[in-house]
Amino acid sequence: MAKARSRAAARKVKDRWKAKNWYNVLAPASFDNATIAETLTDDPMKLTDRVTEISMQDLTNDFRKSHIKLYFKVNQVEDNNAKTEFIGHTLTSDYLRRMVRRRRSKIDAVYETKTRDGARIRVKPFATTDRRIQNSQKKIIRLTMRKTIVTKAKAMTLSEFVKYIIDGKLGSDIYKSCKTVYPVRRIEIYKTQVLRQPTIEIEEPASETEQEKPELEESEEVSAEEEPEESDEMEEPEETEKSTEEEDFSEDTEEKLAEEEIPEEPGSEEKKQEETPAPEEMIEPEEESEEKKE
Repeated sequence: MAKARSRAAARKVKDRWKAKNWYNVLAPASFDNATIAETLTDDPMKLTDRVTEISMQDLTNDFRKSHIKLYFKVNQVEDNNAKTEFIGHTLTSDYLRRMVRRRRSKIDAVYETKTRDGARIRVKPFATTDRRIQNSQKKIIRLTMRKTIVTKAKAMTLSEFVKYIIDGKLGSDIYKSCKTVYPVRRIEIYKTQVLRQPTIEIEEPASETEQEKPELEESEEVSAEEEPEESDEMEEPEETEKSTEEEDFSEDTEEKLAEEEIPEEPGSEEKKQEETPAPEEMIEPEEESEEKKE
């Protein structure tokens, strides 16, 4: 009886691998929805809160960023695609050890800041110097780092701020601000951690190429369609307006001239004759000139 029960139990056991399906893990829209990895599961609900790790080199095919590791967490599943959200990044340990040497100072710091869309992020920068510096100088460098990080985060969304960090622009801005205090050798953001996802939806502006294309197409269509219509429509009314204006002007002038004409007085002709010189008076100066010539 025991053997029969064991055989029946063995038949009831199913192969779990056959019940599982493959799902594509996709990066967020800020990373162009690229495929990060593939995973197996028998229930899509089990995929939520799974964390995947990928290097920036594998995501963007840029060898210069192979020391950056990104972390994404699954938050939504649609069909065979698992959508993720960015939760943080780190730098590899060998990259960090390369920067630190003897007789140099390393300044670490941890700051929590808020972005424009309501997300909270923890940023961990560090700076290295060529020589050992005093604690007072380290304190000033930490204050300048905090000021630049907080001001930049408030002016950007979470996706914009993450790209700003990964591209190294935040480190270069901190370097420029710290340069006045002490000539720092290198500044890196070695770790970030998203404490709270964005709470406000802000539409990010489209790229410059996407904005220029529709504008050029609209301008070409307008120039091709509207130019001939304007030339035909604008010429005719100008002629009609001019003709109407000329007719009105001629009628007005004729009426004014007719009103201004005044009948001559009976003694006006005698006054004119008196004013006009006689023909003899006009001839006398010519004779005098002939005598002088002789």
